[in-house]
Amino acid sequence: MAGNHDDHAQYHDHGHDHEDLPEAGGQDSLYAKIDRDNVRCLNEAEPESGKKYIESDSDDQLIFHIPFTGNVKLRSICIRSTGGAAAPAHLKVFINRDDVDFDSVESFQSTQEWELVQSSTEVVEYGTRIPKFTNVRHLALYFPSNFDSEDTPTRIDFLGFKGEWTEIKKDPIITVYEASANPADHKKIGVEDRLRHGVE
Repeated sequence: MAGNHDDHAQYHDHGHDHEDLPEAGGQDSLYAKIDRDNVRCLNEAEPESGKKYIESDSDDQLIFHIPFTGNVKLRSICIRSTGGAAAPAHLKVFINRDDVDFDSVESFQSTQEWELVQSSTEVVEYGTRIPKFTNVRHLALYFPSNFDSEDTPTRIDFLGFKGEWTEIKKDPIITVYEASANPADHKKIGVEDRLRHGVE
């Protein structure tokens, strides 16, 4: 799985253009369906470093915001770290919440939590409880700690997502209006009609 470049999300540790990659539909990769311009990372040591790897700054916590361009049924999250003490130890995921930050994260109920593998430098795939991960438009991933302490920054070399993507279809708005009145469309009420109604 580590050699499968189609699993790449926003963050990876080698430099190549994703335009050169084959279509990922058969692999269930959601890389092409991420709204990459709006991906955010909180507590990132070096802004925009995420194109190679992510390392935490002031402590060992990280929060990623991953928006998608449509509705996603998320099957799994793929993670690779350097292993050792800097590897993230725990993950909490929140769906369709773009307001998760370090002040509010503990007040929200996570959709699912994982204890993560420490020693692997390979990509590890963590399955989701799929019924809870349907109609996902936005993922917030909270890594609260690593395998050492707050003195060691957390490092993540790769995040990937697998699942199914569907386009959001906007219902057309059908409006009937009359730009200008057409006299032929309206019944003419003449003097005789008014007199007839008056007699009846």
